[in-house]
Amino acid sequence: MPGPRWFPPVKVDGGPGKAAVEGRGTCWVTRFSLRRNRLLHENRAGTVTVMDTALPRVRRFAVSTRTFRRLSLTSAVMLVVIVASGATVRMTGSGLGCEHWPGCQAGDPFPKTGYHSYVEFSNRLVASVAIIATLATFLASLLAPGVRHWARWVAGLAFLGTLLQAPLGAITVYYKLNPWLVGSHFLLSIVVLALGVLVALEAWNVRGEPVTSSLRGLALLAGVACGALILSGITATAAGPHSGGVEVPRVWKFQPAVYVHVRATAVFAISFALLVTFLGWRGSRHLRGALVVLGLLIAQMIVGEVQYRTELPLGLVILHVTLSAIVWAATVVVVATMWRPERRAAQ
Repeated sequence: MPGPRWFPPVKVDGGPGKAAVEGRGTCWVTRFSLRRNRLLHENRAGTVTVMDTALPRVRRFAVSTRTFRRLSLTSAVMLVVIVASGATVRMTGSGLGCEHWPGCQAGDPFPKTGYHSYVEFSNRLVASVAIIATLATFLASLLAPGVRHWARWVAGLAFLGTLLQAPLGAITVYYKLNPWLVGSHFLLSIVVLALGVLVALEAWNVRGEPVTSSLRGLALLAGVACGALILSGITATAAGPHSGGVEVPRVWKFQPAVYVHVRATAVFAISFALLVTFLGWRGSRHLRGALVVLGLLIAQMIVGEVQYRTELPLGLVILHVTLSAIVWAATVVVVATMWRPERRAAQ
């Protein structure tokens, strides 16, 4: 039976429903009702046909799972790169290399005032790439099939946090690198990095074997200790000689700040070593990732000790800050996988 003239009819085969039972396996339906990508129409004979499909316009904007995975990984990598780029600006004292925003100088967006302006402008370019990457990941999470609702929210927050770095950077420059604003700038980068890692884990469906609640609690405690370690590192940097320039005020004295930072490092190292011990004792598959984090932490501790005893050379300080971002990202991976158990196949 032809469908209504004002809607182009589509001929479909009926499934094992009422139409098939009554011998009407084929009928004409129209693209009239669309709800959650399902076409529903009842013809004059009373046959109801449901066809799982999507309109061509929706299909044109669909994003594959593979694309979403690649974008999420690119976004996470860029969120690490922007930490290294920002550290380079701060350690070289280039924060005021471009005293205008978004351009480098009044009337001309490009750097022309020397080395510091090129460093700061390069950091802004890296930040722009990070913003584009997080935006693309957020849009892909909306268009890719099967993405969980919470992952889309987290991807949106990661993009929003990365975008907010731009006006926060402008405010920081306006207030002549106020150390509290600079510290919040770095802290926001760390939070956004954690969000980006969580989105990548969901995109790649990275999960771990189920563990006891006590082990999950210990992993969460180690993650909190890692966050405290980063906070103490921000304070130590703000109190040290590489806080952004000679004219930038310090938030504390350097030696007490280093004292607190070393103790925070010890707390994180002990808590994580305890986690590694329990994982090894139980023969857990999480042990491999935990050992990677422990190795990265040992490398960062070595770099930190060497830089302290060699009067804080510029390159080692930048490497130390970059390693802190990598340790943080790796810790988020380990903790998140312990809280994201593998899904058991239906029996």
